[in-house]
Amino acid sequence: MPHHLALAVGRVAVITGAASGIGLAAAERCAAFGMRVCLADANLDALKAAEAKVAGIARRQGDVLAVHTDVSRLDEVTALKQRVYETFGEVGLLMNNAGREGGGGLFGTTERWQEILGTNLWGVIHGVQVFAPAMLAQATPCLIVNTGSKQGITCPPGDTAYNVSKAGVKVITEALAHELRTIPGCQVAAHLLVPGFTFTGLTRVRTAEKPAGAWTPEQVIDFLVTSLERGDFYILCPDNDVTREMDNRRIQWAADDIIRNRPPLSRWHPDYKDAFAAFMAR
Repeated sequence: MPHHLALAVGRVAVITGAASGIGLAAAERCAAFGMRVCLADANLDALKAAEAKVAGIARRQGDVLAVHTDVSRLDEVTALKQRVYETFGEVGLLMNNAGREGGGGLFGTTERWQEILGTNLWGVIHGVQVFAPAMLAQATPCLIVNTGSKQGITCPPGDTAYNVSKAGVKVITEALAHELRTIPGCQVAAHLLVPGFTFTGLTRVRTAEKPAGAWTPEQVIDFLVTSLERGDFYILCPDNDVTREMDNRRIQWAADDIIRNRPPLSRWHPDYKDAFAAFMAR
């Protein structure tokens, strides 16, 4: 059983992007903990199926609520918060997890950029700004978990809009953690979930069979729960191909581009190919 009081029996979890992937796995785990769960998603058909699945795990009838929500819209996130508090009266865990896949190149369409930033970045901003004040007012132990990406840290070329959105999630979550720790007696903690290669609904667009290197969403949630028990802020998940040490070195190389005045994204620069390989091999 989890040790954090925000995940205790009877507490309330609000999870966006809960109709599939990591969000659904989180909803199922929270229901198994005996929590009351609100699933929010923009895909109505998938949301209804997820609601039925999570309701089959919940301990009591009425412990699961599904709210059709487009997190890119402030009014819909505000309505989500009102519905949750009217139904359950509190929130112990807010997981801002809704996300769109990439495909927003640097010179991609404005519409695609707006779609990606609207969900991945503004969805998190809306979630934090709408829910955090109410959670603070509860004066109870609470968690806010925002789902980022390794692409928001190392920023590989070719998927710029997605990288920008997830880099923004990192910045927002770091700022939130700082803000919360300056509030006397604050019992709300912020955490940044950074999954590795995970077999989710987005991955299934490219392949129906789980790649050997990918984790399942359930493995990500296992890692998340353990990391929350330790109080980790940066919850950087490995996968079956990439170890934590490999992630550490990739992140260090990216930071050293600035420190050593190398060309940006030098990891993918032909003049630094051998140096990067040697660095990773050490």
